[in-house]
Amino acid sequence: MNDISRFDGLDGSGGSGASELFQILRDGHPRTRTELAERMGLSRSTVTLRIEALMELGLVGYVDEAVPTGGRPSSRIALQAGSKVVLGVDIGASHLRLAVTDLAGHRLRESTRTIAVAQGPEVVLQAVVELATGLLGESERTTGDLLAIGVGVPGPVEHRTGRPINPPIMPGWNGFDVPGFLQDHFHVPVLVDNDVNIMALGERNVAWPQVDDLMFVKVATGIGAGIVASGRLQRGADGVAGDIGHIRVHRGGGVPCHCGNLDCLEAVASGPAVAAQLRAQGLDAHTGEDVVRLVQAGHTEAVHAVRQAGRDVGEVLSACISLINPSVIVIGGSMTLTGEHFIAGIREAVYSRTVPLATQHLQIVQSGSGLDAGVLGASMLAIHHAMSPQRIDAMVNGLTAPAAG
Repeated sequence: MNDISRFDGLDGSGGSGASELFQILRDGHPRTRTELAERMGLSRSTVTLRIEALMELGLVGYVDEAVPTGGRPSSRIALQAGSKVVLGVDIGASHLRLAVTDLAGHRLRESTRTIAVAQGPEVVLQAVVELATGLLGESERTTGDLLAIGVGVPGPVEHRTGRPINPPIMPGWNGFDVPGFLQDHFHVPVLVDNDVNIMALGERNVAWPQVDDLMFVKVATGIGAGIVASGRLQRGADGVAGDIGHIRVHRGGGVPCHCGNLDCLEAVASGPAVAAQLRAQGLDAHTGEDVVRLVQAGHTEAVHAVRQAGRDVGEVLSACISLINPSVIVIGGSMTLTGEHFIAGIREAVYSRTVPLATQHLQIVQSGSGLDAGVLGASMLAIHHAMSPQRIDAMVNGLTAPAAG
């Protein structure tokens, strides 16, 4: 069984108490023992024991600056963000992006490889293992320094197990034990989620940390959305919340979608769909990248097609806005490389179809993270898990557990 819930640590009973202290220090601000003791309502001796446990794990340490008290300066303790690392993995329809980051989310090493997800899980995940091993070596780290791995895949995921569920563009991946495959090589917790969900996490962390209601919409080979509502990522009952690419649009005209239905948004407005429309007009367009090239070269037909694709996306988003009322919609994915034409089409449809009350404060913007949103979000997924109270308690308890006889 490869249920990721087994990595959730302790149930709260028998906790070390060090996790509470660690959560205070996660903000990166140095504090003295006295400050920590007052904050937690504990004695300095108790706080000292918990600090020592976290120091033994390499998670916190002394900083150079000390607080003058009139006598001996009081040493300050802070998070050692560079002491351990996590791995972020963004698996796209035709690419891999990996990054080794510290516990503050700073990228230490990163790598990209072109590879089709349709080659199957063994081929793609073996490439992940090879790239990850190389990145750890380049950053002078070992697997012992690695705390967790976050992975985004371009399809629905059963969050509890980390297994893809009937992913339309991932042949051979249905039910595959992605966490188990990577755990066999790296022996750390592996968190897997839909790629747009992790993009939403990455974008919010980088650009919109104070926004509690946000949608991240990815338009590339496929189309999907990550939804943050009341500050929490929404996955839905079966992990398919935000799967807007398979909502029907009026303009389709009977276009078949790979999911088996007709006139899905993805079949009409994704990069390959727009390329097919331009190809029918005699232009040399086979991929989303070709669409971007034609728009950047100023081809009128390509500009018009991209603007219409934006309107199609906006038609679907207008219904989403009425349902969940986000304050920010971030547009990401390779289609944003066409510039303002695509987003202008989205805005045109949204503002013409949605009631003014829902859009009076709405911002529709291009992703500030660009193509890095996925790997940033995957890293954050791993960091949040690795630094959770349950994991910290489990690590501290592992220090004091009796050796197997």
